[in-house]
Amino acid sequence: MDDDLNAPLGLAPTKARRRTLPRAVPIAIAGLLGAALLGFAGWGIFTEDPLGGEPAVIVSLQSKPAKPNTASDAAAAGAPTSSGPAAPAGPAAAEPNANPVAAAPKPETKTVTIIDGVSGRREQVTISAGAETKNAPGDPRLLESSRHGNIPKVATDGARAADVYASPQAKTARGSGPRVVIVLGRLGTSANLTAEALAKLPSTVTLAFTPYSTDLDRWVGRARSEGREVLLQVPMEPFDYPDNDPGPQALLIASPPEQNVDRLQWAMSRTQGYVGLSNYMGARFVTNEGAMTPVLREAGKRGLVYFDDGSSARSLTAQLAAAHNVALVKADLVLDATPSPAEIDNALNRLEALARERGIAVGSATALPVSIDRIVRWSKAAAGRGVTIVPLTVAASKPKQS
Repeated sequence: MDDDLNAPLGLAPTKARRRTLPRAVPIAIAGLLGAALLGFAGWGIFTEDPLGGEPAVIVSLQSKPAKPNTASDAAAAGAPTSSGPAAPAGPAAAEPNANPVAAAPKPETKTVTIIDGVSGRREQVTISAGAETKNAPGDPRLLESSRHGNIPKVATDGARAADVYASPQAKTARGSGPRVVIVLGRLGTSANLTAEALAKLPSTVTLAFTPYSTDLDRWVGRARSEGREVLLQVPMEPFDYPDNDPGPQALLIASPPEQNVDRLQWAMSRTQGYVGLSNYMGARFVTNEGAMTPVLREAGKRGLVYFDDGSSARSLTAQLAAAHNVALVKADLVLDATPSPAEIDNALNRLEALARERGIAVGSATALPVSIDRIVRWSKAAAGRGVTIVPLTVAASKPKQS
């Protein structure tokens, strides 16, 4: 009101102008947004993207050149050919410290777990997975080549491993008086127990080694150098297989005879110098005639004794060995069926009584500290009572000459 009275006559108030954008600008912005939306929709419809918009990483890979397979390829790569060595080529030639000869790969090995179903004891054993093994020195007359290595055979002059590798003491131990054969098995997988057995037991105690020891040649060589007789134990199927597992090369009832013989030859190739074979576990296998017959035939064919450790009361080895003319020794007692000092002592006393009754008796035991200790104690006392411990071949039945 005051403004209207004070304002000069004839002059109207001036209104402030509002700034506006030209109409063309919003139209252009809307057009650009619409075009972008249409472009994105078209890309989504017509473009194949298997990742579906997931994050991706691009990695550069460097591949090694393939080895030359032909003479021309070898020459191109700078490798020596029949006409002479070619000049080095490629980056390796510029490296003064590069070794031109690649290091030889280490022999393939694997670790297996052997589970004793009776005691629950587990043994971790490292064995060579390949076929090749370094054999212990043996009589060349008694060696035959196989795909696994050397295995025993009967020499052309009739010499047999059971005779050639027999202990010198076996020839002088055929006199009168009670005689006892003791076979200690499952040696070789534990270095401590094997060394303890070799150090403490009388040299007339026969030692049986499993084929899984990586140091088998050394143990067998040491035993033979001490005048001991040696057996090779062959892994065989027990009743509770596979819960009780004798190892990866075990002979199984369900396997074809050819496969079992091949596995037997693998075991026989692991070392040399043994007088015979024995079962490693195998309480079920030795009760099956079809499975056991090829094993005994192979033992007889190769001039070996077969030792049955007595762990299976239903074993057929005695009948089958007689039918196939195979030298056999069967244990009368398992000395450590119950591995306690008192029970082992009782079993040794029964073995001694049996030897006095029959003239000779055979016992088997496992390489356990308590077994080794009680056998050592008994052997010292038994010698004073006129009992003689003799090597295994003294008790072996002799096959007829064919």
